[in-house]
Amino acid sequence: MADVRDYDNIVTIFLLNTCGLCQGLTVDTLSAFGQSASFATVRASPDDGNYFTPTITGSVAEFYIQTMLSCVGDTDIMYHRSDELAIPAGTAPPTQLPDEFHSRVKVYEIVDSEFQGYVYLVSSYLLTECIDDGKYNAVRYQRLYL
Repeated sequence: MADVRDYDNIVTIFLLNTCGLCQGLTVDTLSAFGQSASFATVRASPDDGNYFTPTITGSVAEFYIQTMLSCVGDTDIMYHRSDELAIPAGTAPPTQLPDEFHSRVKVYEIVDSEFQGYVYLVSSYLLTECIDDGKYNAVRYQRLYL
């Protein structure tokens, strides 16, 4: 029977050969992102200037795993609104945000639930951008569970 150390070595060699710090985006990933980018111009609600922004997530963004078969991929695309932001509970709200965000941003705290893998979002702050320096000022918001 094979020694457990043999399995450890096999797994280690596999991970070292297929994972890296940062592999470039593959053609499939760029294609998926390009197809979803058309949704980036979709307004979150009419006439308010807010947009949905696509972001590459999942294992392709986290682990940089190169699949063994080129026809198999794991590219996940998530969207976020330009006027909403979620932060861990107890974290101070940010003072600077990327340009893709709106000048008024609702901030929600991520609170663990009693169910493993699920969280609650609790509205907590409203960020407004200062025109002079481009930084955001936070004002406490009515706490509501979503």
